Amino acid sequence: MSVRHFIRIWDLSKGEIEVILSRALEWKRARKYLNKWEGKILALIFEKASTRTRISFETAMLRLGGNSLFLSKEDLQLARGEPLKDTARVLSRYVNVVVLRTYAQETIEEFAKFSTIPVINGLSNQFHPCQVLSDIMTIIEKGKDLYRDKIVWIGDGNNVAQSWIEASAILGFPLTICCPKGFEPSKDLIKEAKERFGAQIEINHDPQTALKEAQVINTDVWISMGQELETEKRRRAFKGYTLDTKLLSYAHPSAIVLHCLPAHRGEEISEEVLEGPQAVVWDQAENKMWLHMALLDFLLEQR
Repeated sequence: MSVRHFIRIWDLSKGEIEVILSRALEWKRARKYLNKWEGKILALIFEKASTRTRISFETAMLRLGGNSLFLSKEDLQLARGEPLKDTARVLSRYVNVVVLRTYAQETIEEFAKFSTIPVINGLSNQFHPCQVLSDIMTIIEKGKDLYRDKIVWIGDGNNVAQSWIEASAILGFPLTICCPKGFEPSKDLIKEAKERFGAQIEINHDPQTALKEAQVINTDVWISMGQELETEKRRRAFKGYTLDTKLLSYAHPSAIVLHCLPAHRGEEISEEVLEGPQAVVWDQAENKMWLHMALLDFLLEQR
């Protein structure tokens, strides 16, 4: 059987995503610990800093009965120019699954090409698929209807937004993306989502219109890692996109607010909204652990 990777949402079928989400929700309700994968080892290779992704994956593997190794690029011969394909083939002999958190999507794709064990995208500049699956888990947990309730992404058309587009396409729910002009997600990705899956993706440039009657609101930082030199330019471009109480008032009264964290209070979201009753960000953060647990279990089962 060929090895299964999770590099982008489209690597899974709708049915497989539903199985992973169901398992994650079930295990959270039961506060589950398993010894199913005792002796299995997870390696995390991170070029970008992380709090939630790193700790949630390490904890998830421990809950499954396995162990994990954390490796920065400086811990490996990659820092001295060893080819990525050599590292992939060597680690395939030592560990059972790898999570890569890096800049270029191509780095993860090349690693996976030469790996004989599952490779998971823990974040790239292009996609953040694990985050979106845990977000969808949170939406279901909070009683929202993925297919009938209006879901809005507001802010930068970044890696998380692009994984939301893929999720919308493969699962078949409508999605509204609200970004300033020039900061939209990839036009090629949107075109592919519509042509391959008939995706219902709306691009909007007016936050008040976009949020009208929204039941689920997603936002994220305006300045991602590696974009620090664009800080002032981006702050000017995103003026009017801060999710504060005034903007939130345009949404449905029972709307929930998601933010994958870390949050820049006063930029993409206000203190009042982040700490308010409609924000579900702390449950959302916890759900990364349960989702990663179910994802690891699924990929290891394929082996």
